[in-house]
Amino acid sequence: MKKSRHLLAVHDLTQTEILHLFKRAAALKKRHARPLVGRTLGLFFEKTSTRTRVSFEVAMAQLGGHSIFLSKEEIQLHRGETIADTARVLSRYLDGLVIRTYTHHTIEEWARHATIPMINGLSDLHHPCQALGDLLTVFEKKGRNSGLRLAYIGDGNNVANSLIEGAVQLGINLSLACPKGYEPDKDVMDFAKQKSKKTGSLIQVVQEPEIAAKGADILYTDVWTSMGQESEAEIRRKTFEGYQISRSLLKLAKPSVLVMHCLPAHRGEEITEEVIESPQAVVWDQAENRLHIQKAILEMFLS
Repeated sequence: MKKSRHLLAVHDLTQTEILHLFKRAAALKKRHARPLVGRTLGLFFEKTSTRTRVSFEVAMAQLGGHSIFLSKEEIQLHRGETIADTARVLSRYLDGLVIRTYTHHTIEEWARHATIPMINGLSDLHHPCQALGDLLTVFEKKGRNSGLRLAYIGDGNNVANSLIEGAVQLGINLSLACPKGYEPDKDVMDFAKQKSKKTGSLIQVVQEPEIAAKGADILYTDVWTSMGQESEAEIRRKTFEGYQISRSLLKLAKPSVLVMHCLPAHRGEEITEEVIESPQAVVWDQAENRLHIQKAILEMFLS
């Protein structure tokens, strides 16, 4: 059987394809279409989820298709069947599969053996659907992407990695303020360095949130402790103290600044209650756009 194309990271898409996804997401947001009638999407999640699961299930329903949710405990992987065998079998039943897992090499293994599209619903290294929805939100609110300055405050995690890959493709300047030892992935930064030669984006990592935030068009943050890092929570609370989007940090950015958070939010840690409930916050529009960008992604990869 012919191998299918996968979406494991933002760098799997070209700039033209990202902009096409934005255009289709905007159209699908205004008017429902049903290009996936008769198609079935599998959702295999090793991690709990609110936004990713619900948005993909609703997206598939709105596009006229169906979805099946699978957890590791409910299929034979739980009893020792290999990923390779499971991927081959599910490829005969499904038209696509969303994987939400702990390690990125797991989804890469699925992709090596599947003959249907694999879509990364989150791994420890990348969260492409999140970043694409975020950048769609920026495009909606600002009317452009190129030349904007985005400041990311916090852990150089999967969301940060995917934002880097999206920003450098679209000509966004991105400053990341991360504590020492918590910087983004080296390979992602190397990709950004090479791509920036063509797009002109400035991608930089600093340790001081104030430097990153100064003159920013967008302030973005994520939790200090992600799923799977619970044993590090106390150390991380101490390390990330000060890496918070607060009213004082907001004042360093442009008056028209947008505040973004991929959720769930720990108010009082990475962001204050005052800021997340402020008029500058577009967090709920950002969350909604997960649905619309994923409709565009499903249309592109499954139709």
